Amino acid sequence: MSEVVIVGLGQLGRVFAGGLLRAGHAVIPVNRGDDMETVAAAHPAPDLVLIAVGEADLHAVLDALPAGWRSRIGLIQNELLPRDWQAHRIADPTVISVWFEKKKGTDARPLIASPVAGPQAALLADALQTIDLPARVVERGGALLHELVRKNVYILTTNLAGLRTGGTVDALWREHQAFARQVAGEVMDIQDWLTGQTHDREALIAGMLEAFAGDPQHQCTGRSAPARLARALQHADAAGLAVPTLRALAAR
Repeated sequence: MSEVVIVGLGQLGRVFAGGLLRAGHAVIPVNRGDDMETVAAAHPAPDLVLIAVGEADLHAVLDALPAGWRSRIGLIQNELLPRDWQAHRIADPTVISVWFEKKKGTDARPLIASPVAGPQAALLADALQTIDLPARVVERGGALLHELVRKNVYILTTNLAGLRTGGTVDALWREHQAFARQVAGEVMDIQDWLTGQTHDREALIAGMLEAFAGDPQHQCTGRSAPARLARALQHADAAGLAVPTLRALAAR
């Protein structure tokens, strides 16, 4: 039986654990406070080490990874880009852009199929499909980068615009489209700088709208929105970007 280590058993980690178990894999949990070196000594060669901690904890976990696990990593975080794993000299992780929502006390609910790329892409896609969460394997490189930027544009545009508008993604686009496009444009300016590439903006908008259609009543903003805005402005400052719409949101 193949083994999958999951670091972090929060809402998303438990969803992946359920799918992996249903698909016939042994799941090895690593909870907060557990010593990863001890777990790695007992499980030195798992098929995948899925890092399911939140964005704020990702870099500390990657810093502390046992050496034998570094070539086996899977990543699921929001606001994820290649620079995040490259900073830790991780060359070829399995990466999934998660397009389902899981909140306490509710079943996981998909918006669209989650794209996944990397050495164990098929393993993760199959595991999700066993629990009725659609997933699709995409190529590494440009295809994966597009999917990561697309998710970032969706999350940041809805969260940040929602600080002013509130409401659902459907209402955001129907009633405040010009404002949403301003926010999205500045978010894409930041994404271009973070990735060192110029992205197809209309393709990203179309991808965002596909996700809107997958759950029109999805709320735009939540508790994480102010922190996302602060991170976006830190990136903009580092890049020398004006981003007047985002700065006006922060001034509110």
